[in-house]
Amino acid sequence: MVESRSHKGGKGRAGRVEIPISGGRRLDAIRGHHAIEVERSGTPHGINTALSRLRTQRNKNKIIRVPEHDMELAIELARKKDMNITVTNLAKTKRRHA
Repeated sequence: MVESRSHKGGKGRAGRVEIPISGGRRLDAIRGHHAIEVERSGTPHGINTALSRLRTQRNKNKIIRVPEHDMELAIELARKKDMNITVTNLAKTKRRHA
């Protein structure tokens, strides 16, 4: 499925190419030591799948970008999975650690 313009913008200058990972999945971007996943759906299922894609990355700082009104949900789900992750809004102006 083609990425939307807002999804590409959420990745920033991290690169436009998705990175293949195990299980036929694709991670949105890797920028240096940061693994970035953008999840715009706001559903618990969508956020959980994004978190599972980030979990595959070892020795990387994990960042999930969600709409601002979904940040609390993403933090809650990341804490349930016991993940050390940064949750930011799409504009990258607010961030919280889970």
